[in-house]
Amino acid sequence: MTTRLTRAAAHVRPPAPVRAVHLGLGAFHRAHQAVYTMADPDWGIAAYTFRNTELPRALAEQDGLYSLQVRGEGEPQAEIVDAISRAHPGSDTDQWLADLASPDVALLTLTITEAGYRVFDDQDGTAIGRVLAGLRGRHRAGGAPIALVPCDNLPGNGGVLREAIRTAAAGEGPRFRSWIEDHVSFVDTVVDRITPAAAEQDVATAARLTGLEDRAPVVTEPFSEWLLAGDFPLGRPAWENSGARFVDDLAAYERRKLWFLNGAHTLLACAGPALGCATVDEAVRHPMLARLTESWWDIASYHASLPAEDLADYRRRLLQRFSSRGVRHNLLQIAAGSSQKIPARILPVLRAERAAQRMPEAPVAVLAGWLIHLRDRPVSDPRADELVSLARSADAARRILSALDVTLADDGELVSAVEDYVEHLRLTADRTA
Repeated sequence: MTTRLTRAAAHVRPPAPVRAVHLGLGAFHRAHQAVYTMADPDWGIAAYTFRNTELPRALAEQDGLYSLQVRGEGEPQAEIVDAISRAHPGSDTDQWLADLASPDVALLTLTITEAGYRVFDDQDGTAIGRVLAGLRGRHRAGGAPIALVPCDNLPGNGGVLREAIRTAAAGEGPRFRSWIEDHVSFVDTVVDRITPAAAEQDVATAARLTGLEDRAPVVTEPFSEWLLAGDFPLGRPAWENSGARFVDDLAAYERRKLWFLNGAHTLLACAGPALGCATVDEAVRHPMLARLTESWWDIASYHASLPAEDLADYRRRLLQRFSSRGVRHNLLQIAAGSSQKIPARILPVLRAERAAQRMPEAPVAVLAGWLIHLRDRPVSDPRADELVSLARSADAARRILSALDVTLADDGELVSAVEDYVEHLRLTADRTA
């Protein structure tokens, strides 16, 4: 019988003082920002999730510890991550407000998904609403400055968060709004580490690798990248000790990540299931999908601003990462929230190609695959009810394109191309079944 993972059982240091708060506790945060923070023993994280209660309960019982399984082609490697000092469910509102009000807390990181940055008329219960409540409490408690560090796949994510907070705070008093402008820093980031959802067998693997029972293991790949640009008025952890890079301009790197990695993921996630594929490594080995992936990278390269050798090296590493059987990344997991992902990952390149009067196959395949997904599969998306109804209506391709961008629906050639590619995917699937 294995011993439950705790700080005493794992012989690790006591919890570090909480100097950072995280919103969106899940697998990616624990594979990425928490691992980088672990390199600085003076910084502890208070992590919050508003989606479930099981994960914070499991982490609390394990003193914030969990095992990180890094899987390449050989035997997985495991380490115990101890950066999370406290884990909380979203119902712990008083502690959330106390942490954000504390002058000891210097930064708030966020992984709330692309959909989390939407601003609604009623912010109660939303991620932006909770951040705004925390900032309001901090202002009342003395107004110590703070850095907000979004870590979601959005171009200019710091600016996106700034605008969301400004919009949500529009009805607040002028002193509070002025304080936000003068004392809240919004940091732009590019994050990269493939982190699929853990499966039940990963608990057994964690026990075998560590000798300890871990009910909250994380599985990830060897590769990890973090680029940041912005100010930290009360300091930050020494993330560079784990390889984080601080740069002046992230725009070119944002496009590289969003178009090449995330865009290819969305391509495989939308078109792959229509061809019988379930995981990224399976999809990238499918002849048609492999060709589409290379084609997508070719056209994205036309519009990227980094040197050709940098892009070629990035493509080579991506193909290795996608092909790895050590990390089985489920395509339906990636397809979740595609109504937010496609506009950032696919449409900028598609628009540039259509402006040049070209009809690129790969983006058309994404749109056609997504239409099939909306018609035929369980849909996880903040606009699911609306989109499923459109996808099952007459003139579905035009209606779906209009839901993404009304100008796309006015492009008759694109609408026809998507309709034709839906049939192409179905015929290809039938031939290879």
